[in-house]
Amino acid sequence: MSLHVIVGAGPVGSATAKLLAGRGEQVRLLTRRGGGPELPGIDRVAADATDPDALARHAEGAVALYSCGGPAYHRWPTEWPPLGAALIRAAEATGTVLVTTGNLYGYGQVDAPMTEQLPMRPNSVKGEVRAKLWADALAAHQAGRIRTAEVRGSDYLGADANTPFTVMVLPKVLAGRRASVPADLDAPHSWTHVGDVARTLVAVAADESAWGRPWHVPTAPPLSLRALAARAAELAGAPAAKVTAMPGFALRIAGAFNPAAREMVEVQYQLRRPFVLDSSAATAALGIDPTPTDEALRETIDALPAKATR
Repeated sequence: MSLHVIVGAGPVGSATAKLLAGRGEQVRLLTRRGGGPELPGIDRVAADATDPDALARHAEGAVALYSCGGPAYHRWPTEWPPLGAALIRAAEATGTVLVTTGNLYGYGQVDAPMTEQLPMRPNSVKGEVRAKLWADALAAHQAGRIRTAEVRGSDYLGADANTPFTVMVLPKVLAGRRASVPADLDAPHSWTHVGDVARTLVAVAADESAWGRPWHVPTAPPLSLRALAARAAELAGAPAAKVTAMPGFALRIAGAFNPAAREMVEVQYQLRRPFVLDSSAATAALGIDPTPTDEALRETIDALPAKATR
């Protein structure tokens, strides 16, 4: 039995903890309040992960340190840098491999499916934050100070996933109501299952040949938001999905009152254009096949609280 330390108990952190505990591994799950899944094999610890010394103490003797948490969306620029620095310092102090849950923001707007070979060319503040986090970790790896890798996925499906689709569209579709979302409803879009993120994190952590580079989570073929909503309604036995495109100015108006809406404005390209992830490299190298979209959708639907669909 090996010790695995996970920072963050959101959708990915919880899925990773459950996966490892189910394999009989010892899991130490760090959050500010000591939350997370209450299961045998998972030790939930209240800790400040931005404190590198405290983080190093908790990671001592671990085979892997998984970065699966993060600050609120509107606080990325101020709160991600100290957390990223603490993770690097803890990995350096303990010799534990650091595997980070990343995303696709750092690539910026592109005109073709995204691969791991694309350069980091962010076109948003949040993209710059994510690109800098990876650049710092990679520099420490290349200098021989730490061992690290990053695992990147697209918008999530699965238990407790928090995306424009799961928040703005799915609950209303399941309730038979019209949903409005700031997006091109017919643009192809990749949807990554949180369980596949967990499987990729664990596989990369265990494979020395996978370190020192980013990996895209094995992800099912892209599906437009309109098609995803229609399929969700079919699976749930709900009325046919009614989804309309919200104009950009409406999002900007909402942003004057809602921090989450305000932060979506600069990354609108992700929903207004094709946004497709190429995960063939990880599928071939790690032997992970993506979860079918129907299965991921069923899990997403089943995890929604009943009040959300009224």
